[in-house]
Order: sequence, then C-alpha cells, then structure tokens
Amino acid sequence: MRQSPIDRFSVPFKEFLRDQSTGGALLFLMALVAMVWANSPWKESYHHLWEHTISISVDQWKLERTLHHWINDGLMALFFFLVGLELKREVVRGELSQSRNAILPVAAGIGGMIVPALIFLMFNPSGPAHAGWGIPMATDIAFAMGLMALLGRRVPVALKVFITTLAIADDLGAVLVIAIFYTSDISLINLEIGAGFMIMLLAGNLLGVRNPWYYAVIGIGGMWTAFMLSGIHATVAGVLAAFAIPAVTKLDERTYIDRITVYVREFAALRPNKLPTLTEEQLHMIEKIEDASESAETPLQRLESNLRPLVMFVVMPLFALANAGVELPHDLGSALTGTVTIGVGLGLLLGKPIGILLMCWLLVRMGWARIGPLFTWQHLIGAAFMAGVGFTMSLFVNELAFKDTDLQQEAKLGILLASFVSGGLGYMWLRRQAPIVEANDPQ
Repeated sequence: MRQSPIDRFSVPFKEFLRDQSTGGALLFLMALVAMVWANSPWKESYHHLWEHTISISVDQWKLERTLHHWINDGLMALFFFLVGLELKREVVRGELSQSRNAILPVAAGIGGMIVPALIFLMFNPSGPAHAGWGIPMATDIAFAMGLMALLGRRVPVALKVFITTLAIADDLGAVLVIAIFYTSDISLINLEIGAGFMIMLLAGNLLGVRNPWYYAVIGIGGMWTAFMLSGIHATVAGVLAAFAIPAVTKLDERTYIDRITVYVREFAALRPNKLPTLTEEQLHMIEKIEDASESAETPLQRLESNLRPLVMFVVMPLFALANAGVELPHDLGSALTGTVTIGVGLGLLLGKPIGILLMCWLLVRMGWARIGPLFTWQHLIGAAFMAGVGFTMSLFVNELAFKDTDLQQEAKLGILLASFVSGGLGYMWLRRQAPIVEANDPQ
C-alpha cells in the first residue's frame, strides 16, 4: 500500500473525529467561548453577529431570516434529521426493537422528562415563565457520552447503551413537545404542501429509491421549507424526513459475500498492471465491487455515518456559539434566585436523576425489569446525574419557549450551571466505581 505524506495527518484526524468525547469537548469549548465573548468588552459584536440577515429569493418569492434563525431553524434541522435516523435505526434493529431491552431505558427517559417539568412548574405555576416547562426535559447525548468516554472501562458498555437509549427516548419526547406545544399559528396550505412532499419521500422508499440526493432535495428543498412557512417548527420536518429513509439492504450478507468473492477473483485474474493508473477492465471491476458494497449497506446507516461528523463538529458547535452567550447580570445573586433559573436548574440537577431512578426502581420493584449484572445501581446513579446535562436541546427549547430576553437569559443561566454541576457529579461518581469485566473482555 502506497503511503502519502498526508496520511500522517489524515489518519490521526479521522480517529480524532471518531472519538465520541471529541464532539462533547468541542461543544463545551464553543459554549465557553460564547460565555466569555458575551461578557467581554466586545459583547456588542457577539450579539450583532447573529442579527445579520441572509435571504433566499426567486423572483417575488423571498425567504429572509437572521443568522441566528438560520442556525436554529436551518442547521439544527440536520441535527434533528440525525436524531430521526438514530431513532429509526433503534426501532428497526436496535435496542428499541426489543421491548424487553427497551422498557427500562424508555421508562427511565419518560420519568426523566416528567419530573423536571413538574419541578419547573412548582416554581413557575403561571405567568409568562410558565411556558418554559419543556426546557429541563431533554438530555444532551453528546456531552453525556463524551464524559463517559473519558472514564474508559469504568463505564460498562451496557450502561452506555442504556444512557444512549434513554437519550433517544428523551429526544423523541422533546420533538413531540416542540411539535405540539411550541408551534406558532399554523398555515394549513403550507402544511398540506409539506405533507405532499412527505408522501413523495415515502413513495420513493416504497419504490426502492436509494439515492440520498432524492431524499435531500425533496426533504430539505421541499418539506423543510414548507414546514418552516407552516408554523410547525422546521426541525420536526427533519425527524419525519429521516423516517422515510430506507433501512433495508438490497443485498443480504450471504449474497454480498458471494458476489464480492467472485469480483475479487475476477480482478485478481486480470492481467497485472504495473502502471500508476488502472486499466478499463480493472476500473469496471472496482465499480462492480463499489456497487455491491453500496447495495449491502442501508441508506439510513450510510447517511447517519456521513452526517454525524458534520452535525457533531459544525452544526452543534455553531449552535452552542450562537446560543450559549449568557451575559451575566451585575446582581448575580438576584439572577440565581429567579424562579426560571431555579426551576430549570433544579429540574435538570435534581429532577432528571430523581425521575430516572424512581422509574427504574418502580419497574424493578414490579418485576418488569432488573438491574445487573452488566451494571449496578451505583453505575445507574452516576448515569442519572449525567443525564442532567441538558445543554443542546434545553437551549433549543428555551429559544422557542421565551420571547422575553430576560427570561431567556435566566433559563440559559440555569441550563449552564445545572449542566456543569450534573456532569461533574456524574463523572466523579462513576470515577469511584470499580470497572466491570465484560464477558468478552480479554483477561
């Protein structure tokens, strides 16, 4: 195999991108940059940056939004599209496809949404602040998995699967909350147009269309735009479009192995080419191998794999930079005692672990699920605190729930403080636990 000078940099860079802790670290870094920038002498430039407008126009038709809106309504649709792909994969062949495996983390996820919302409503039973009850409901999977990755073998694989499934259930709940409770006046005409594009996506799936461009053009160019104009938040379109992506292979494993074996033998039988370029016959054979490999993949998993780096290293860091800039008030004490700050903060810090552990205890008590032997109650306590890191989704819901800048700032303060403390407590708790030796671990 020929080695190029660039390989010395590209191979470590690819490994860097695959590391789950990298995305969480970058997200934290961008949030820190936003915080420092928003409280620096250059804070006006921070706020002014996101107010720039970008427009798309064709003749008399024009779609104009601020940069802040394009990030939150546009780029974050890719985040929700990835969430939808993960949801469908889990439902089709993952943990959510088997009720016995899914019942505990899904129930824990529901408990981890209900209790934080109730705690928030205890402090904000009425008035404008009441609308923020959905803010402390979601778990930030990037941060949680990033922190777990730093702990290495102290976090059992089964616990990572549990928290991932819980976060996916959380994400689905958050999407439903956004769709039902955080939508503006609905334009039925645009909603019907969006539904028409959704039917086209489903028809492509049924007809066996596997080209990602078909789904990209109709899903983003058509369905996403229609949903944005309909009043239903455009990120819902991302999730719905993801469920239309085919999740089956064109070739089964046995057929794929047989074909690849034949193609490799035919390639080996061709006259050797000692030139830097390939012959037409060799190129043709490689194309057959590529076509067979593509047919052995599901479009859903291929899209998920290709989108994850873009979402983790571009979309979410940009979102954090645009939304985490909390300008700390002169009277920080008064801000910390605000009902929104307390409701969001305690909802994430206490509501999440209480809701998760309470639901797990109830299911185990009733005999519907069990804890162990792959992870213990002690591990579950640490994971429950990590689930209190609600950064990305909580900030997103905050933008939808409040139009008042002061309420938004209070909620952001509660989100950032609670996420930092929850993540730190979960990390320190799990760090104290002894590693569990998995059955397939080398002795």
